[in-house]
Amino acid sequence: MSNQSSDKKLVKRVQRGDKGAFDLLVLKYQHKIVNLVMRYVRDPELALDITQEAFIKAYRALPRFRGDSAFYTWMYRIAVNTAKNHLAAQRRRPMNVELDLQDPDQYDLHAQLKETDTPEAITLSNETRETVERAIAALPEDLRTAIILRELEGMSYEEIAQTMECPVGTVRSRIFRARDAKGRRVPRYWQSPAR
Repeated sequence: MSNQSSDKKLVKRVQRGDKGAFDLLVLKYQHKIVNLVMRYVRDPELALDITQEAFIKAYRALPRFRGDSAFYTWMYRIAVNTAKNHLAAQRRRPMNVELDLQDPDQYDLHAQLKETDTPEAITLSNETRETVERAIAALPEDLRTAIILRELEGMSYEEIAQTMECPVGTVRSRIFRARDAKGRRVPRYWQSPAR
């Protein structure tokens, strides 16, 4: 039984009221969704919270899921939108930290807050991963999404087209442009020809 037909059967069971079937979908995809969300937020605990929120949204919306796309493609869109909404809400919320630098305890806190911005504190242990992440982050959103779906999620061009709601030709173009724009700054496998 293919992955997609197995998912369709689970979705039908959920739509008929079988909550356990949704638990199976969560178990199947939770790690992929957490990894996806981690590309938007760097905090693992926050990524888990956003992932949980995304699955809750999916569960509530599942009665309206028509199956026009694969369950994972649909879930991917929900997770990305949930992560983006969280980031947008954070940007709108002003940071409310009042420090009394005469208080020694708060002075240490102030120093710690400043230290988190140092290159040493944010450098990842794996140089290649850091380079790839920087290169991806610098891409325009449409190119970034296409290359993540293809290279990191392993989706086919057709699945990406469904996820991004655009023609397959547009997907190919975006992936080519993403590889071309960042080809010199990332490892060789990112420069592979369109497959």
